[in-house]
Amino acid sequence: MQRAQKRRPLSGRYAPYLFIAPVILLLFLFNIVPLIICFVISLYDADIAFNLNKFVGLGNFREVFGDSRFYNSLSVTLKWTVIEVPIQLIIALILAGLLTRNTVMNKIFRAIYFMPIICSATATGIMWKLILHSNVGYVTYLLRVAGFGKINFMNAAGITFYVIVFMSVWKTFGISTTILIGAMQNISRSLYEAAEIDGCGKFKQFFHITIPGVKPTLWFLIMTRIIGSFQVFDIVYTTTGGGPSLTTETLVTYIYTRGFEVFRMGYASALSVVLLGLILIITVITYGAMLRDEKD
Repeated sequence: MQRAQKRRPLSGRYAPYLFIAPVILLLFLFNIVPLIICFVISLYDADIAFNLNKFVGLGNFREVFGDSRFYNSLSVTLKWTVIEVPIQLIIALILAGLLTRNTVMNKIFRAIYFMPIICSATATGIMWKLILHSNVGYVTYLLRVAGFGKINFMNAAGITFYVIVFMSVWKTFGISTTILIGAMQNISRSLYEAAEIDGCGKFKQFFHITIPGVKPTLWFLIMTRIIGSFQVFDIVYTTTGGGPSLTTETLVTYIYTRGFEVFRMGYASALSVVLLGLILIITVITYGAMLRDEKD
């Protein structure tokens, strides 16, 4: 009996580590190990078969920072982030404010807005590509009937980028809306009741109670959406492949091109390491801004 009592504290001490061990193992195998391998490959002039015969050191990284196409893909990615993230969060905030109450109609609309998240980005890209196709697309047909002429949404340098951004917002705003609805529902109703007694309308309540109440959630969404926008690939690859004239080529699309079309895996790995560094820098800056905002 005494031995059993002595063993219980020991087992209780290590039990949490046993439960999280599978997750840590998976994280190590599928995140940490590939990251280390990617960094090692970036030091070699490796091909698609990962032949590490020629060690180039930091040569691939020097080539990256002298590559005009890298800077073009970086500017496209930054432009994507600056446009896509604010638009998505503004739409999510407005819809979350309208759908906070648990009425039947609100629940139906929540489900409708969340549906695009269930679809894969590849299927979404193909669907919109068919809808907006210049010859067989339903939208372009209606525009021709309305007298706007033939508009090539998927191959026009001044239009295509914004069309792809619209597709991305359409697909992902539902998850941001759902998260914000949960945050808004946790705000105490007594605050709104007190504001109504003081004569505050819905508009003032939204800006002075709702938005401050969901600020931590907004910061979380800002960070995750920025990281996601820097990693955008599938919806671009399935619709334009980076065209026309590289106006929609993002960093990840360029990495894919270097690795699986030109077969320069060493250079593609160096690009991936640079992308990781950029994401880390932006995440640290955003997290620092969040901490300063919380202190204020």
